[in-house]
Amino acid sequence: MTQPVISVRGVSTRFGEVWVHRGIDLEVDGGELVSLVGGSGSGKTTLLRQIIGLLVPTQGEIRLFGEPLFGGGAGRERTLRQRFGVLFQQGALFSAFSVFDNVAFPLRELRKFDEATIRDLVMLKLNQVELLARHGELMPAELSGGMIKRVALARALALEPELLLLDEPTAGLDPELSDGFVSLIRQLGAELGLTVLLVTHDIDTLMALSTRVAVLADQHILGYGPLAEILRIDHPFVDNFFRSERSRRALEHAGLG
Repeated sequence: MTQPVISVRGVSTRFGEVWVHRGIDLEVDGGELVSLVGGSGSGKTTLLRQIIGLLVPTQGEIRLFGEPLFGGGAGRERTLRQRFGVLFQQGALFSAFSVFDNVAFPLRELRKFDEATIRDLVMLKLNQVELLARHGELMPAELSGGMIKRVALARALALEPELLLLDEPTAGLDPELSDGFVSLIRQLGAELGLTVLLVTHDIDTLMALSTRVAVLADQHILGYGPLAEILRIDHPFVDNFFRSERSRRALEHAGLG
């Protein structure tokens, strides 16, 4: 039986006296594009940070590709982390590095490639996200919001990951740029055979990308399945998120309203 790419089992999270999660279970299979939604303060980004190893759950276990995320020594953990890429909400580019050096950073940290090979790989990644070689000379302060997202995506893909994790990938983009970025993610997901988990609050992004939707509410996964199944859940968050005027228009346009 094939192991899920992401397996979250019984994860509970407490900060001080406040429980953010209680007994979260979530599995993402290979090739899926899963959207994680939830209200403000529901712990979406906290869960994402736990999946990439930046936070350790109070209780429970997280496995990636069938392996425990934590334990087994620094070398094993480092090798496991090379199998996924992360796009943070604001891009998180190094402000003192050029576009080229931002994308080259994980390749140089790996210490397996000479500079000529790194240059070829960086140019390949920039091309994959529809940027030109000359854009590699720019500094982050010279980039538009849409270009920042694309550079950050190129860096996330630098090590040829199997899993891509995205935190609000279209936040701050106008509708046209958002549509273009969503199309790029969908195209790269198909071409590279990626598994994708994204945190989003944008109904259009969710509808365009998701094979399944996970709803985080009341400290646990309230529902997990295709969008049509999620829409049948009777819960205040589902009502507020999916039945707002903008959401209703988008769902009606897709024939789900």
